[in-house]
Amino acid sequence: MPLHVPAAPAPALRSVLAALGSPTAVREAPTSALRSHQGPLSPDHPLPVHVWDHISRAGGSSRTRLAGWRYLVRGGERAVATADAMLTADGWTFSHFAGGPYVTATEQALQHADALSTPYQPRLLSVPELYMLTLWLHHDITSDGSDGIPAPGDLLVPLAPAPPGITAHHPQRVADLLPRLTLRVTPGPLLGSPA
Repeated sequence: MPLHVPAAPAPALRSVLAALGSPTAVREAPTSALRSHQGPLSPDHPLPVHVWDHISRAGGSSRTRLAGWRYLVRGGERAVATADAMLTADGWTFSHFAGGPYVTATEQALQHADALSTPYQPRLLSVPELYMLTLWLHHDITSDGSDGIPAPGDLLVPLAPAPPGITAHHPQRVADLLPRLTLRVTPGPLLGSPA
């Protein structure tokens, strides 16, 4: 299997398991697929969630920051939601359940990435400036998943819905996609001002 998933912190997993075991937390989840699912629910595919702020600065060379761990919540044969854990002053704690198109998009991107011949470490990479979430296929499969900079040869797989002009589910090297991303967030000249 070419995907080498880093081990999530045990307290993060425990917090998600506790939330899944809480009828109140599941009943109050904002996703109907999770609330209406009959049968057991289990966390699957833990992925570190990184945020890449200010990609337009210095060509996007800033480091990413670890924002949490996201699990696909499996109900039977498919993912019905996601469950996030975040690091607080008191340690790892359950954050929230979520639904929507990124659940299916993440599951689909992981299946395609698993079929690649090159081994990668899967992560999620959020680019807030573009309201964009990608599956980040990192080259360093020995990393613990907590830090890093997307390397030029790493692959980014934009998840659907992707921003206009960015093709969803099309793996692209960071070196190829980054210039397009930074161009999208770099403000152009104001009307009536010199270019």
